[in-house]
This record gives sequence, structure tokens and C-alpha cells, in this order.
Amino acid sequence: MSTEQPAVGIIMGSQSDWPVMKNVALTLDKLGIAHEARVMSAHRTPDRLADYCRAARGRGLKVIIAGAGMAAALPGAAAALTPLPVLGVPMEGKLMGGLDALLAMAQMPGGVPVGTLAVGKAGAVNAAVLAASIVALSDPQAAQALDDFRAAQTAGVPELPED
Repeated sequence: MSTEQPAVGIIMGSQSDWPVMKNVALTLDKLGIAHEARVMSAHRTPDRLADYCRAARGRGLKVIIAGAGMAAALPGAAAALTPLPVLGVPMEGKLMGGLDALLAMAQMPGGVPVGTLAVGKAGAVNAAVLAASIVALSDPQAAQALDDFRAAQTAGVPELPED
């Protein structure tokens, strides 16, 4: 993680979410976007969550990415506590493969949005790229890094199939 002022907060409901949410951090690192990561549960550490979310904008965060599974309340609770954009990453679960978490994040009441991404690693990577897009609106360095990332991604796709 960078020692710069973080622009993105990465939060997760439990330590067991880190293997997926680490992909957010790795992608933000590639893009040069400063970030921080914390573990907090909407159910087990509600005061920690409230303190973090209420102070986030004042500390300079621009976006919060929240990963959670099962009841997946973390992104919605965070969205209720901060005016910042909150992006949700549903964790894959044993019972429904993450569909339960995906639906919980997507079915927020009007006025409390959570930008819900795909389940698992792809959702984590896309959350980081989407957060970078938000940061890039007011940060020319982030905008250039995002442009470079997209150009490299495009260049990595061959036009013709290879054996």
C-alpha cells in the first residue's frame, strides 16, 4: 500500500474476504491509486464501521469498496453512513455461490445506492477499475494511469488466434 493520502478505502466483513479483496488492492497498486484496507463487520463491529464511514470524506477518501458475503450488509450499511460512492463486491459463498450476497447488495432501497459488481475476483478487479475511474474525474495522474491500463489491456488481445 502507498504511503500517500489514500483515495480509496477497501473494507471487508471478515479476514476471510481478504483473498478476494486483495485483488482490489493489487489493481489499485497497478494504477498508482493510494488506498487503505480495513476489516469491519456491519454486524460484529458496527461502531468501527460507523466511525470509519462518517470520517471517510473528511480524511480525503473519494470512494469506498466494500466486500461481503452471506447477508452482505456491509456495503449497504456503509452507503447509509457516508455520502461517498460505495462499490460492493459480493463474496462467493457455499450456500448459493454468492448469488445471495449479489442480490443483497443490488436490492438497496431508493436513495441509498451501492454500485454492485460481479461475485469474487472479477468483481474485485472491476471495483478497483471503477474506483480509479471515479478518482480520475478530478486527478489527471489517475486519468493517465487508467488510459494506459486500458490501452495495455487492448494491446494484449491478439487479432488473430494463435496455436
